[in-house]
Amino acid sequence: MKNTLLNLNIAEVQISYSTKVPARDRLQVKTSRSAVDALRLFYPGMEHREYFYILLLNRANQILGYYQVSSGGVSGTVVDPKLVFQAALKANASSLILAHNHPSGQLTPSQADIDLTKKVKSGGAFLDIPVLDHLILTEESYYSFADEGII
Repeated sequence: MKNTLLNLNIAEVQISYSTKVPARDRLQVKTSRSAVDALRLFYPGMEHREYFYILLLNRANQILGYYQVSSGGVSGTVVDPKLVFQAALKANASSLILAHNHPSGQLTPSQADIDLTKKVKSGGAFLDIPVLDHLILTEESYYSFADEGII
C-alpha cells in the first residue's frame, strides 16, 4: 500500500539542539555577574540597537547555549514568549535567564520590561522552566531583576 501522507501538503517539523561543548567545559552561572560575563562574550554592540537574548541552563546552572530572541531599534524590541520557550524546550533547558540591552545607557527597567518578565516567568512556572533572572545590559554596567528582588 502506498503511503498517502507523501501526497499531502504537510510539512515535517524537525526539532534539534546540538552542542560540541562537553559538560565539564560548560560555563556555570553562579551569580548575576557570572551571567553578564558570559553574555558579554557574544553580545553584539549595545549602543545602536536593542537585542533580547536568553541563556539556557541545565540543572547545575551550566549554560547549554544562548538564543537571540529578537533585535529591534534604538528604543525597543518585540519579544514573543513562544519563541523563548521554543528554544528552551529544544535545548531541554531546566531554567533560563532573560537579557536585553538598553542603547540609551539607562539601567532602569521600563514597565514593558517588568510586564514581559512577569509574563515569561508565569509561562516558565507552568512549563517547569523557571526564569532565574532578567538582566538589562549597558556598555558599562547591568541591572539584575533577581538582585533587586523583583523577580
